[in-house]
Amino acid sequence: MKGPGLFSDIGKKPKDLLTKDYTYDQKVTLSTVTASGVVRFFETEQDTCSLYQGLTSTAVKKGGLYFLDISSVYKHKNTLIDIKVDTESNISTTLTVLEALPSTKLVTSVKLPDYNAGKLELQYFHDHASFATVVGMKPSPVVEFSGTVGSQGVAFGAEGGYDTATGKFIKYSAGIGINKQDYHAAFILADKGNTIKVSGLYHFDEKQKASAVAELTRKLSTNENTLTLGGLYAVDAQTTVKARLNNAGTLAALLQHEVKPKSLVTISGEFDTKALDRSPKFGLALALKP
Repeated sequence: MKGPGLFSDIGKKPKDLLTKDYTYDQKVTLSTVTASGVVRFFETEQDTCSLYQGLTSTAVKKGGLYFLDISSVYKHKNTLIDIKVDTESNISTTLTVLEALPSTKLVTSVKLPDYNAGKLELQYFHDHASFATVVGMKPSPVVEFSGTVGSQGVAFGAEGGYDTATGKFIKYSAGIGINKQDYHAAFILADKGNTIKVSGLYHFDEKQKASAVAELTRKLSTNENTLTLGGLYAVDAQTTVKARLNNAGTLAALLQHEVKPKSLVTISGEFDTKALDRSPKFGLALALKP
């Protein structure tokens, strides 16, 4: 992807370090591919694989309930089809077409039986700008749009959402993002100007084995502030630990180990340091890939 990226990419790296891979359920994911397939998704224009087929099964235990979904992915040239079925009889289909027009990405999603949940998304990428629009598939849809401009690691962007049924804007946000080799920073004004979010991520070494992150969120209507600090440390090439702590006293930690290439086991936990009598949360996730 060229250019400054989408508006959703502003502040994404700090957010991922604070939230990605934390889970407090039991989850197992198993992925397979056909004998002729390769585990690559549009890596280069010279990709010689004409057909890719993959199957992914995910089982999650939340409390005393079990949830299962199976998804199948098919790729042919610049087209990707993802079909997903879950235990609640929902069928989701996503069709992605790269370069339908020059420098574009077209994504169509349909969900049954709730066909009104379907969406049509068009993304356009330029060297110094990007644009995306999403339209819901119902008689009076919500139209979402965003745009970003920038270069040399600095991006300015805005997004909005318009409800054609009521004739009102349901959201609008603006932000500035800076992405450099050793640090990332973002300032976002969201929730129709009611929320200010400032975040920063710093890598202490070139290999990014150790990183620190901070995020401050302020709700202007309630004068409520939330400060979250976190960090990441790569023990070795296969093992990573992460931790985070917010001003409410919630402490979370994560240990992730690569048992074999692309197969991960993740153990995470969270507890309230101001209420030690409460039971902590623990989660285990196992992802197996060929």
